[in-house]
Amino acid sequence: MKTIVHKAESRGHANHGWLDTYHTFSFASYYDPDRMNFGVIRVLNDDTVAPGMGFGKHPHDNMEIISIPLSGDLEHEDSMGNKGVIREGDIQVMSAGTGIFHSEKNKNRDKEVKFLQIWVIPNKQNVKPRYDQISLKDIEKENEFYLILSPNPGEQGVWIHQDAWFSLGKFTKAWNGNYQLKNNANGVYFFILEGNVKIAGIDLSKRDGMGIWKTGSLDIIANAGSHILLMEIPMNR
Repeated sequence: MKTIVHKAESRGHANHGWLDTYHTFSFASYYDPDRMNFGVIRVLNDDTVAPGMGFGKHPHDNMEIISIPLSGDLEHEDSMGNKGVIREGDIQVMSAGTGIFHSEKNKNRDKEVKFLQIWVIPNKQNVKPRYDQISLKDIEKENEFYLILSPNPGEQGVWIHQDAWFSLGKFTKAWNGNYQLKNNANGVYFFILEGNVKIAGIDLSKRDGMGIWKTGSLDIIANAGSHILLMEIPMNR
């Protein structure tokens, strides 16, 4: 088993006034050659957008882009004609493929919006761009991990062009369990949204990240009040 730990305070940080953002991996003005990615996860940004502000229309291509709102309302619009709002309890995915333009803005003028922006390198290039958004309310569970993203259309959650499985775990009581990888050649990246957790014997707290690979299963201990994002992904880019 191999591990790498990214403590919350070690992340890149930029405050643009309208955007307060933390970067787990190199992004924009934050560059660390040792933190370019974990497997096919290229970007993990923890963003807070000021009331009424947001990202203007900008392009992407050949990237799978996942947004997970943590609080507030995020308004989306893109060149495919999609327009809507994603909220806490939703997940949004875009396959940029041959190219798209989109904007993401805080819909509200009286409160911030907080969300995770995750970029995954796809396993297919120049696919037809696509967009999907679902509520997780109907599938969420307490005190266990539940699937929110997979490579398979029709499986629970959204899907992307990559052999990746994302799960969320929200624990209202102490929990001790095990995660079995879908593929032993994969790695798993954990991002602790809230609480205190011990994974493979290593203590983690709010906004810490940890990557693990070269193992087939992982022991996890979560304290009451913990909220965890688990991302199993291929290690070969």
